[in-house]
Amino acid sequence: MPEPIGHQHPLTQMIDEINHIFADIGFTFAEGPEAETEHYNFDQLNVPKDHPSRDMQDTFWFKDTDVSEPTVLRTHTSPVQARWLEEYGAPCKIIVPGKVFRNETTDATHEAQFYQLEGLHIDQGIHLGHLKGTLEYFFSQFFSGKTEVRFRPSFFPFVEPGVEVDMRLLEGDSKLAGKWIEVMGAGMVHPNVLAAAGVDAEKYSGYAFGMGIDRLGVMKYGVEDVRDNYSGDLRFVNQF
Repeated sequence: MPEPIGHQHPLTQMIDEINHIFADIGFTFAEGPEAETEHYNFDQLNVPKDHPSRDMQDTFWFKDTDVSEPTVLRTHTSPVQARWLEEYGAPCKIIVPGKVFRNETTDATHEAQFYQLEGLHIDQGIHLGHLKGTLEYFFSQFFSGKTEVRFRPSFFPFVEPGVEVDMRLLEGDSKLAGKWIEVMGAGMVHPNVLAAAGVDAEKYSGYAFGMGIDRLGVMKYGVEDVRDNYSGDLRFVNQF
């Protein structure tokens, strides 16, 4: 009998597809450590010292480490923005898919670990229109159909203004067609974040966005329980 041939996990497949889509419009792949310092996970991103996200109920903190600085399992992929800007400066155009961790109860739509997609574009004259166009292009490619994007005001410490992003698939056979769905948080990078990384906030501006890759899988493939992605159950994986 022939040996069964393995294949990529659905999350790996999506990350590969995402990287190809963004590479076509000039984005560079970037990555960073999953065990991150408090400095990069919070301080460099304009997160106040008393912000709830620093609390134990949201963040996994390392109790005993050999490093001099408090360390966490990163709660988002945004620290890579700070590290990249600090090392390479502006202009830049990067995409950061990676695993993040949140100290929360798991259910069909939440996991203590999941994959996030981060995007950052810094240059002269960048505005929200560039963000909208980039996201419309990405969603149209990823979901194989024409899409529409709308913004709703929101707040995130590292962007100003901040927006919640809704996406609607205008055509295609997907169950999503015609429905507005909240997909991510985004906004214009806060001047404090640029200044902390040594970038001239008077000269440069840019947008950033972040979304859950697991949620994209729910939307694209109809996955009903995000925990299936991490179960190791081949009956689930082999469907892809």
